[in-house]
Amino acid sequence: MMGPKQEAQPALSYGFSLEEHVPRDHLLRSIDRFADQSSIRAHLSDFYSHTGRPSIDPELLIRMLLVGYCLGIRSERRL
Repeated sequence: MMGPKQEAQPALSYGFSLEEHVPRDHLLRSIDRFADQSSIRAHLSDFYSHTGRPSIDPELLIRMLLVGYCLGIRSERRL
C-alpha cells in the first residue's frame, strides 16, 4: 500500500573514497596513468550492436585484462 511520504530515511550507502584507500605508489595508479584509452570506444564502435543487452565497455574490459595480467589473476570471474 502506498501511503504518504514519510520522513527522510537514513542513507543506504556510505562515503567511500578510493583516494584514501589506494596508496600513491600502488601499481593500479600506474596502470591508470599508462592506460589512456579514450579513443578506443570510437574505434571499436562498429563491432558492438546497438540492440539487445548492453555489452561491457571496451575501455573497461581492456583495463580489467591489464590489471589481471599485472596481478596474476588468470580468471575473468575473479577479476
